[in-house]
Amino acid sequence: FCLTYGDGLSNVDITHLITFHRSQGVFATVTAIQPAGRFGGIELDGMRVKNFSEKPKGDGRWISGGFFVCEPEVIDFIKDDETVWEKEPLENLANDKQLAVFKHEGFWKAMDTMRDKEQLEKLNKNSQAPWIVW
Repeated sequence: FCLTYGDGLSNVDITHLITFHRSQGVFATVTAIQPAGRFGGIELDGMRVKNFSEKPKGDGRWISGGFFVCEPEVIDFIKDDETVWEKEPLENLANDKQLAVFKHEGFWKAMDTMRDKEQLEKLNKNSQAPWIVW
């Protein structure tokens, strides 16, 4: 089954994600993304700026994009209604080598704040919404 948080928009190819998941032979696959940085990045050399880059692509780390494909076995990793998916279930799936990663380098944006909502609505209004693929 597919699982998402519902607070993010993306152009993840779900069919490709499911095909990838099936090829991995694991209980779960998480879609990983590299969020854009919000501010200019400064690399220091003592008291001098060695490098400046405006809104670099985060810190280079991959984060959960919130799109998952799961096998029914993941239910065994969830103790009860109080279980936080991002804690014990995902941590234990990773420890058990049962969590694959699908790297998505396309469009992804969380809608956590009013600012996010306004930016996404502007993209949609201007027919520049990359998540609309139909």
